[in-house]
Amino acid sequence: MQMNFAVRIAAAGLVCLGLGGCVVGPRYHKPSATTPAAPNYKESPVNFQDENGWRVAAPQDAMLRGNWWEIFNQPELNDLEQQLNINNQTIRFYFENYLAARAQIREVRSQLYPTVSLGPSFTRSRSSANTGSGSGGSGGAASSNGFTVSDLSTPIDISWAPDLFGRIRNTVREYQAAAQVSAADLENERLLEQATVAEIYFEIRGEDALQALLNATVKADEETLQLAQARYDVGTDTEVSVEQAKQTLESARTAATNVGVVRAQYEHAIATLLGKAATDFAMPVRALTVQPPAIPTGTPSQLLERRPDVAAAERQMAEANALIGVGYAAYYPSVTLSASGGFASSAISKLFRASSRTWSVGGSASETLFDAGLRRATIDQYIATYNADVANYRQTVLTAFQQVEDYLAQTRLLWTEIQQAQAAVDAAQKAFELEKARYETGLDPYVTLLTTQTALLSTQQTLVNLQIEQMTGAVLLIEALGGGWDASQLPSAPQVTQKAPADQRSVQQ
Repeated sequence: MQMNFAVRIAAAGLVCLGLGGCVVGPRYHKPSATTPAAPNYKESPVNFQDENGWRVAAPQDAMLRGNWWEIFNQPELNDLEQQLNINNQTIRFYFENYLAARAQIREVRSQLYPTVSLGPSFTRSRSSANTGSGSGGSGGAASSNGFTVSDLSTPIDISWAPDLFGRIRNTVREYQAAAQVSAADLENERLLEQATVAEIYFEIRGEDALQALLNATVKADEETLQLAQARYDVGTDTEVSVEQAKQTLESARTAATNVGVVRAQYEHAIATLLGKAATDFAMPVRALTVQPPAIPTGTPSQLLERRPDVAAAERQMAEANALIGVGYAAYYPSVTLSASGGFASSAISKLFRASSRTWSVGGSASETLFDAGLRRATIDQYIATYNADVANYRQTVLTAFQQVEDYLAQTRLLWTEIQQAQAAVDAAQKAFELEKARYETGLDPYVTLLTTQTALLSTQQTLVNLQIEQMTGAVLLIEALGGGWDASQLPSAPQVTQKAPADQRSVQQ
């Protein structure tokens, strides 16, 4: 008694599905990493209440979320960041890599299911009249020129290699983790580009402040030169003083011009980050007048959930762990089931009759008996890769805490340093005014005025540079804290397995 073709296939499938619950390889457990037990960062201003330092936001466990750059309350910066998120080509590069990683998951998952193919064919052939092949045949016509035969078939072929020991499922998990790594890399790059725009924005505003300072210095030096020339004309000063005043003026003009060069380069850099041609982009001149806001730092225990690079390093370990399972599956046999069915006839009028049905069903299994240690060496390689990823994860965590502590210390100490620099500027300004009065009355030579004038400019430039460093340091601190990102935004395994929307899969023109 023959078993129906469909029943045969269903029975074989049920057996394989029952066996398919076995997945070999180690279960993934997130390795531990060195994290501080203290409730606050070591360099947090809350640990330096006796200093006149920069205060952090309250409560201490608050975190930045979403558009972190809005904390600076700079509408122009907000607009630049929005343009960056839309047009930055490096972010688009990482985004497309993420979509490619998601597509690879579906490629691998397709191997869990049977492959069905349809291959209809038609053949019409003629035999030679001068051979001994006979003079008759099904569907043929004899003639003096030979014998003609027609063959038609519509076979449907089914092939399935059931995942009995989890090779494909482990590969799917590997690719899911890889897609999550790509998603975290995308967010890490997005944060880097956002922070770079903010840094350059404050650098430009700092250069505008330096430009205003040097323009004022040039104007003051022009007045000093006029005074030196007038004193020389009446015989109360020397020609040396006039030439020194000219040299001081030209040096100030040179420094003012150089600020323009640096600012132009920063402006061109922002244009490129925004996906625009540098030729078509310009930023208005506006001196740096703001101070960094109180930045919510959260607690050290929250940091690992806030940094996309830490999330990427953790998902790399999951990816490597799944790959070990793929290596162990190579020790087990592989089974392939195949079936074919359809219709075949020499005449199209008889093709779909019951008597024209054809079918076949079969299976095969293979097992490697000797490979000279290939599988063991492959697993050893995968284990070493996993251990390397564990070390990389732990180093990434340590680096994250180092960066936060670095920028907390920088912002705290810069606040005090700026106050000290401001005191130095006030003293230098007072000294310059006193010395200028003495020079005008002829009590001191010009060289003494030049010394105090140079000291004043130096302290003023130092103050502006410290203010620039303070603002960029605030941006770097926010970047070290992970910006407004947290691990809940990392797509889950089911999410990365889904097909991306059609508008994200279109070809760019």
